[in-house]
Amino acid sequence: MTATDFACQSLGQRIRHRVQRAMGPWGVFLQGFVEHPVMVGSIIPSSRFTIRKMLAPVKWDECRLFVEYGPGVGTFCRPVLERLRRDGQLIVIDTNPLYIDYLNATIPDSRFAAVLGSAADVEAIVKAHGHDHADYVLSGLPFSTLPDGVGAQIAAATHRVLRPGGAFLVYQFSAKARLFMARHFTCIDAGFEWLNVLPCKLFWGWKA
Repeated sequence: MTATDFACQSLGQRIRHRVQRAMGPWGVFLQGFVEHPVMVGSIIPSSRFTIRKMLAPVKWDECRLFVEYGPGVGTFCRPVLERLRRDGQLIVIDTNPLYIDYLNATIPDSRFAAVLGSAADVEAIVKAHGHDHADYVLSGLPFSTLPDGVGAQIAAATHRVLRPGGAFLVYQFSAKARLFMARHFTCIDAGFEWLNVLPCKLFWGWKA
């Protein structure tokens, strides 16, 4: 890399950081979408109505470990931490280092852990953090655009890591995620939230 290339790269990084600071989490979220559109479910974070409805069935007094796939800039993280018991833990998993760095820098809660990795490796990640299982797993990953085989791997690993009575909470723009869930979860509740951009389908798969 030449000195000119380095200077141009440094200038680009400084401009990007200034835009991120000016736009806050929206800037970080948008950058993540632009860089990895296939792995980000939406260009706009979920609405408070989606968050409220998605988390409504959770029995928080029984939840010691809550896991989230694809946390983005933490749209669900803060509401989960507000509800989570004091001795509980929230582990979020994302393949985008931009989001992981942002979350680690902005969420100082000792119950929170942001992990750079794949949701397909959730069992190893949960074990590495001292847990045998998860009580609830939340996902906004775009199952319809994930690489071949990845959606099936994630659904299977999620079913294995959940305790009996636990649930896989999924919000999507399409119903494809339900097809992956149905291979493992015999009881799936469904809902819909209009007050979201775009309106989204909600699924709760319960482990027998």
